[in-house]
Amino acid sequence: MIELTNNPIDANAVLSSVYDHGAGAVVFFLGTTREFTQKRQTDSLDYQCYPEMAVKKLEELEAEAREKWPVIGCSIVHRLGRLELGEASVAIAVSTPHRRDAYEASQWIIDRLKQVAPIWKQENWSDGTSQWVHPGMASETEAKP
Repeated sequence: MIELTNNPIDANAVLSSVYDHGAGAVVFFLGTTREFTQKRQTDSLDYQCYPEMAVKKLEELEAEAREKWPVIGCSIVHRLGRLELGEASVAIAVSTPHRRDAYEASQWIIDRLKQVAPIWKQENWSDGTSQWVHPGMASETEAKP
């Protein structure tokens, strides 16, 4: 399942979409809106994209993950629009026969998604300012281990 949505992400639907009797592992990643980035307080986030391009890129990421690992099921759902603190912006679920592959594939997908997907994030700060974060440009926090 590859999906862009303006509605809250249904974590149970994402998880259930990758269940399979051949899978010994399911890894689920949920990216949420945090209150602080470095020492700046977040008020909200806004996500925008060009849907056709974004879906195509997410489909390419899924296909590439399937080439690298024995993926049985893969779902990538990204939220668009305004998100408040604590709301989920992205959900990724991967099922594979063994856990290491599921962990590696899931981490690779979220890392690549942030680098190449044409989905733009505007960080809105509590002081009234905002900043756009573009694909391939990690914020200061994301660049640190």
